[in-house]
Amino acid sequence: MAQRAKKIAEENSHHDCDFRDMLSRVGDKWSLLVIFILKGRPAYRGRFSDLKRSIPGISQRMLTATVRNLERDGMLTRHAYAEVPPRVEYELTPQGRGRTEPVLGLVSWLQSNWPVIRNARDRFDARTKLAKPGL
Repeated sequence: MAQRAKKIAEENSHHDCDFRDMLSRVGDKWSLLVIFILKGRPAYRGRFSDLKRSIPGISQRMLTATVRNLERDGMLTRHAYAEVPPRVEYELTPQGRGRTEPVLGLVSWLQSNWPVIRNARDRFDARTKLAKPGL
């Protein structure tokens, strides 16, 4: 039994903090939005201010943190120009462009399965509403 537990622990040792951090970034809505916006731009480049205008609800602080994390992960590169006013552009790297492919697969799956998901949610909500009198 102890050997089996040890084997399972070894097989899952890749689930350390860095791995979990990267998984959370993959599912981060702001990161995905930045990547998809840049993917749709000429030369996969965009200015910080354009990104901010293109993403409703994102604060400047959150956008700054998001692009820094994406840069750190090698998903994009930052280009700063010594102009007045200063201009900063971000460009998707090949790794960042490649990240959209698996996400598009998930989006396609969601579009195909949305009616089934919606029905399951409606049935669940109806059941829980019946179980809680007075709602």
